[in-house]
Amino acid sequence: MTRSAESTRTTTRSPGQVIAAVVGVVFLLVGLGGFIPGLTTDYDQLTFAGHNSMAMLLGLFMVSVLHNIVHLLFGVAGLALARTPHGAHRYLIGGGAIYLVLWVYGLIIDHDSAANFVPVNTADNWLHLGLGVGMIALGVATAARNRTTPRRA
Repeated sequence: MTRSAESTRTTTRSPGQVIAAVVGVVFLLVGLGGFIPGLTTDYDQLTFAGHNSMAMLLGLFMVSVLHNIVHLLFGVAGLALARTPHGAHRYLIGGGAIYLVLWVYGLIIDHDSAANFVPVNTADNWLHLGLGVGMIALGVATAARNRTTPRRA
């Protein structure tokens, strides 16, 4: 293969794609971490779903099997959508919006009720706010950067 043919196959990832992929990997690690005793305290109390799951990732964040699966799926989505700049942008903005909805959900539900099926606690609520704002900010910042890049004729 010639050098020019080799270089045409190499694609450069946009900053948004790199960020979306990194976020996706982090979610995969968090999802896996929720299944690892030691990283997850009170692992023997891990339930499929609901506020009765007393397992805590890093001793702070309530987790359940469902919660861990959601993190794993969110990670897979991040890696899949990071394949294109548009997909990465949609993942960061859409994922951020989902986390802001989860933040509001965590604020309005009674944490000791059946409505807390995810489950979430105060630490999760603060994390969801930070993730929502951060992901949207990264999506907006990387989209703005892509628009200011000069186009080739």
